[in-house]
Amino acid sequence: MVDHARARKLAERIKVIVAEALERGVIKDSRLGFVTITDVRMTGDLQHASIFYTVYGSDEERDETVAALKDNTGRIRGEVGRNLTVRLTPTIEFHLDALPDTAKSIDDLLAKAHAADAEVEALAKKAAYAGDADPYVKPREIEPELEIEPELEIVSESDED
Repeated sequence: MVDHARARKLAERIKVIVAEALERGVIKDSRLGFVTITDVRMTGDLQHASIFYTVYGSDEERDETVAALKDNTGRIRGEVGRNLTVRLTPTIEFHLDALPDTAKSIDDLLAKAHAADAEVEALAKKAAYAGDADPYVKPREIEPELEIEPELEIVSESDED
């Protein structure tokens, strides 16, 4: 039986432990850059933790940080095991979080949409109607005129012969 609440609590605790361990300098590796732990997800049996992180810096610094975290996964797992009160220490795996890249691409798309909207608005201000300003058909107004009765011509049948 899976206890999702316990898995969430344990994931939050692991997130704090790993972030504090990286801040305290448990890993003494010069390749480690500025790392931010963004999320931790646990499996239902609490045996595996996936740790998501971001790295501030260039692609080269990101690659070096990935290598440093991969090489020091055992030290970080030991730190997690010392600070958790569970029977078995979960295995940990680091994943580079793609959220900042996704957010940047969404921001770029929103900027393009905003520029296109501004362009359309500028064109709309200069635009003129192709036909009448009010294209809807309205009923004609008939002016009252003096009613003149038409002259009736009486035709008899005898006249037709």
